[in-house]
Amino acid sequence: MKKPIKTGIYILGAGALIAVVVGLYLFNLPHRNVQETKTDIQISAASLTKEFLENPAEANLKYLDAEGESKVLEVTVEVANVSEDFNKNLVVLLKSSGQPAGVSCTFLSSAGLNQNSFSTGQEIKVKGVIRSGASYDADLGFYEHVILDKCALLTKI
Repeated sequence: MKKPIKTGIYILGAGALIAVVVGLYLFNLPHRNVQETKTDIQISAASLTKEFLENPAEANLKYLDAEGESKVLEVTVEVANVSEDFNKNLVVLLKSSGQPAGVSCTFLSSAGLNQNSFSTGQEIKVKGVIRSGASYDADLGFYEHVILDKCALLTKI
C-alpha cells in the first residue's frame, strides 16, 4: 500500500476509536436522580405557567441553570386530568380552573403510581424538572402546557 492511503486508514481508525470511547463515556454518565435532589423552587402551577406565557426568556433564565439543566421544582395545584403516554408512563395534568395552560407531569413507571392514584380536583404537590415551558401556538390556536419530567408525588393535600 502507498504511504498516504495507509496514513488515511490509521487516521480514520483512530477517529472511530475516539468516537466510540466518547460515546461510551457519555452513555455511562450517572443519570440525575430528581427525587433525591434538593428542591430549588416551590411554586404554584398557575404562577409557573403565567411566568412562561408572559416572558419566556426571563422564565428560562429563572428555571434553568447555566448549563441549561432545569432546576428542581415543587409544584402545587389540583389535578385536571390523568392519562398515560406512549411509554406507559403516568401523565397528570395540573391546572387551575380558568387558566389557559397548566403543568403536565410525567411520572416514571418506577414511581409505582397508576391512573387510580389520583382523582380530578384533588390537590397535590409534585417534584420534577422542566422539559419545556408554556406557550401559545398562534398557528394552531391553543396553549401548550409546561412539561415537568421525572416527577415524584410529594403529598396529596
